[in-house]
Amino acid sequence: MAAHRPPLTGGGPKPRRSWRPIVYLSRGGVKSGCEVAARQAVLHNARLGLAIKQRVNMRLKDKIAIVVGAGQSPGEGMGNGRATVLRFTQEGAKVLAVDNRLASAEETASMVRQQGGAGECVAHEADVAQEKTLAAMVEAARKRWGRIDILHYNVGVSLGGGDAPILEITEAAFDRVTTLNLRGCIMSVKHVLPVMREQRSGVILTISSLAAWEQYPYVTYKATKAAMIAFTQQMAIQNAEYGIRANVILPGLMDTPMAVDTRARHSGKPRAEVAAARDAKVPLRGRMGTPWDVANAALFLASDEANFITGAALPVDGGSLVKIG
Repeated sequence: MAAHRPPLTGGGPKPRRSWRPIVYLSRGGVKSGCEVAARQAVLHNARLGLAIKQRVNMRLKDKIAIVVGAGQSPGEGMGNGRATVLRFTQEGAKVLAVDNRLASAEETASMVRQQGGAGECVAHEADVAQEKTLAAMVEAARKRWGRIDILHYNVGVSLGGGDAPILEITEAAFDRVTTLNLRGCIMSVKHVLPVMREQRSGVILTISSLAAWEQYPYVTYKATKAAMIAFTQQMAIQNAEYGIRANVILPGLMDTPMAVDTRARHSGKPRAEVAAARDAKVPLRGRMGTPWDVANAALFLASDEANFITGAALPVDGGSLVKIG
């Protein structure tokens, strides 16, 4: 019960105020007003957190996405493309999982079904070196779902495509790496843009690499990944009036089959030795990133949370770029 406070009058000395804390009776005994307020704050924050969680749990609900490079390179662990498909579908997206090896894309789709949830995944075969298959890819997604909200191009090759230092690079290797890393991306965007422009919305996500900005020994991978940044920014500014956003992710040293297992095979060293050497170069915790780090960056940029972000080049690198300076 609150303490009685006499009324203040205009004349004479003002009486000294005597305060006692407000107390409440509950089944747990007597509680002060501060205790009750604190508990109410906790309950409010809990409800707020639940409401926020309910809002963001389906960050791509009913969004239609094409993920190019959704299969898996040979080796241990998981690649960035497969992880991105899993994250997109966990957040409610319907995904066309595209790979040049249909069996690998179907394996990704099977993993989506096993995890359950509201998302959907359909495997699709396309060869990024053949433009007509990319046109068919876009048409398959549009025909099935009626629209395309997200294009995520996740194809990249370096040593596996024969890349080499400048004095050793061959014309065939240069053409192969350039075709897969850059031309395939440009042709994919070429065919998805009319759909996105007509619906006046869409998200284009590309995967470059920190190799675009750092000292890197292999000439074609670096050149194509640098070009990927310029191309994505060009798409961002040329399509902003249509409500289309375009952003590029720059992974640093990642623990993926393409990055680690390929180098192990090429060098003849054990995978663990290659992984340890890469770990030692990363400032943050001394460990490479995982495919989930790239997938979560893609999820953010694909979602409405990034609604005012376009033309950005986002490093996902554990501080490596800061170390490079």
